[in-house]
Amino acid sequence: MSEMTKIYTKTGDNGRTTLYGGSKVKKCSNRVHAYGAVDEANTLIGLAAAQIENEDLETLLRICQQKLFLIGSELASDDRGRRMLKEKITAQDALQLEHLIDAFSERLPVSKEFQIPGKTVKSAYLHVARAMVRKAERLVIGIKEEARVSQEILIYMNRLSDFLFILTRVREELMI
Repeated sequence: MSEMTKIYTKTGDNGRTTLYGGSKVKKCSNRVHAYGAVDEANTLIGLAAAQIENEDLETLLRICQQKLFLIGSELASDDRGRRMLKEKITAQDALQLEHLIDAFSERLPVSKEFQIPGKTVKSAYLHVARAMVRKAERLVIGIKEEARVSQEILIYMNRLSDFLFILTRVREELMI
């Protein structure tokens, strides 16, 4: 078995990791925490998608996962790596979420109170994913001084948590 086919590389055994582009950073750096939180959010959205039992909503959640993968890739890249990325988050990605939020919101009654997470199991998964997206957003904002973070990423993360919140309401109130 060659080194390329092994799951372990041993390159991180000293507490450092290599960014896409070649730079090395400590695994405990804020940047690694930020893209790790994006990965966690992606995983939790996947869990919610697997439980949602609605093909259309699952498809939308899978698209969000793909976008989070792009965000994680960009955050895990140094300047050289970012130039090599074939695809990045754009302003259009956030606009698509806004359109979805607006379309779903039109179908929902006006909410005059805070939502307590956990009304149903399926909506609880969405709430957990939403909370993790918010955490990831805070960590991404926190690395702006040490790493380049596009405004498009910040906007997308903010809209994604709003979108997940609306989906919790859709799941709870419309039972879609």
